[in-house]
Amino acid sequence: MLVTLKEILAKAEEENFAVGAFNSPTLESARAAVEAAEELQVPIILSHAEVHFEVTPLEVMGPILVELAKNASVPVVVHLDHGSSLETVKKAIDTGFSSVMIDASHMSYEDNVKTVTEVVDYAHSHNVSVEAELGMITSSGIGGEETAGGEELLKGDAEDYYTDPEVAKDFVQRTGIDALAASFGTVHGIYIKEPQLDIKRLKLISENTKIPIVMHGGSGLNEEEYLAVINSGVRKINYYSYAAKAGANAIKEYIEQNKDLFYHDFAVIAKDAIKKDVKRAMEIFSNKEQYVKK
Repeated sequence: MLVTLKEILAKAEEENFAVGAFNSPTLESARAAVEAAEELQVPIILSHAEVHFEVTPLEVMGPILVELAKNASVPVVVHLDHGSSLETVKKAIDTGFSSVMIDASHMSYEDNVKTVTEVVDYAHSHNVSVEAELGMITSSGIGGEETAGGEELLKGDAEDYYTDPEVAKDFVQRTGIDALAASFGTVHGIYIKEPQLDIKRLKLISENTKIPIVMHGGSGLNEEEYLAVINSGVRKINYYSYAAKAGANAIKEYIEQNKDLFYHDFAVIAKDAIKKDVKRAMEIFSNKEQYVKK
């Protein structure tokens, strides 16, 4: 069933768990996430990032995600990830998305507030939830906009771009967003070194804003780190890179072991590998005792 982000994160807050947001630029990745969620009977978020529109355009992938959500036996949010403009947000809402993220974190603070407020006014009038970002998360852990390869980065120490808890309070009050993507030590993409999570900062952000916190760069952490952030206020975890890598590695292994190759086999193999990977992530995000390693 198709639900809004606000609905699904309210339940996550009440029961102290996080909902996985799985970027789904292909049919295989989307089906893998839905199948895994239905087997576990947990809610999920199917995301389509603007950076992936070159893989599958919004006009193509959007309706597929909405239809999958409507027919699922679990609550599913269809979410625009890292939307860059009100125009893109409007297209996603017109397509049937129940949640949007506007990323104006690279702008000045006042321009960020102005842009986000415009999106909130439009989205809320259409019963669509809004996520926005304060502080910046990139492929290197240093501030800048998300790109396909993480090429455009700002210079400086990573902590210079972490979310300020006091500023976060003002940002949430002035914009009226439903969820805040905060920067506290994660990065987009594959980790090249151990992440250094600022849990104290995260707790302060959560306490000050009193809304669900979103963790971008959610793949690649260990179980203890996931549980630590969930218990500190994170209610939505973006997860993509490691699942996509699992699908690619499964195809690579299949090619190495077989001579008669057909493309449709790759699709099945990738889906199964992605499903296995995201299902384990969902188990951890549920924060239930039966899934926590003893």
